[in-house]
Amino acid sequence: MNTFTRRHFLKAAGAAAVLTCCPLIASTAMPLMRRIPASGALIPALGMGTWITFNVGNHSGFRAIRAGILETFLSMGGRLVDSSPMYGSSEEVVGWAWQKLGKPDALMAATKTWTHSINEGKAQFQDSQRLWQRQQIELLQVHNLLNWQGHLPILRELKEQGLIRYLGVTTSHGRRHQELEHIINTQPLDFIQLTYNVLDREAEARLLPLVMDRGVAVIANRPLQGGRLFDRVTHTAIPPWAKELGINYWAQFFLKFILSHSAVTCAIPATSQVAHMRENMGALSGPFPDNTIRQKMVAFMEGL
Repeated sequence: MNTFTRRHFLKAAGAAAVLTCCPLIASTAMPLMRRIPASGALIPALGMGTWITFNVGNHSGFRAIRAGILETFLSMGGRLVDSSPMYGSSEEVVGWAWQKLGKPDALMAATKTWTHSINEGKAQFQDSQRLWQRQQIELLQVHNLLNWQGHLPILRELKEQGLIRYLGVTTSHGRRHQELEHIINTQPLDFIQLTYNVLDREAEARLLPLVMDRGVAVIANRPLQGGRLFDRVTHTAIPPWAKELGINYWAQFFLKFILSHSAVTCAIPATSQVAHMRENMGALSGPFPDNTIRQKMVAFMEGL
């Protein structure tokens, strides 16, 4: 368990405009909120991932720590928690922690369908309801586009029945962007999930402008490259110009870059430590970088 650590619309002109719509502003205590186009509802721009970090089985000590992480996340304004049947015991641990905290209303459950089989996908959803201990799952996503052609009609039925509020699809590691673009153009979606961070920016070229044009919410996964971004800045000081953005930790540097792109509805960093959750949530407060500072952040990281 020692591995559960922090380490571990428009075309070209329009895309540039997207990057300048979040100017450098005065600091504010108000957390950054983003609107879900499908409903108009506002959610905090930082969510919580659970891949690896919440896969702790029945270990009472590790479960207690995860309950503390969830409590910190919700108490600092967080809402969306993302998981998957692929993530081992993560769904069960989140549901257990949520119950232990008294089932606060703030939590927004986001999970996935991960199977080729339609029938197994239905069974996975029922398992998710049981594990999360709730009748409605706010967001259900087809994980890594696995048989999306078969699953999306089922997700639409669940939405019509009120068993889910939003539906979507996911990719990760920058894969299958061409297929994702096709799905966005041809299917009614509420959310997509893709990899986006200061070094993985392929989505900026076509996908992020496209979703803004089509009114689809975006969840940015792997915002910290699974911890590898921290490896690049080992023994490197945060530059003074970044500290002017209220950045006191490298996690805030990485997350503020992502959140300053207005196509991003929510980023979902994962952590196994309460202290790191506090650092992450600090990225919700301004100021945020404008396009000039964003380019400076990219150049800084690429130069390491």
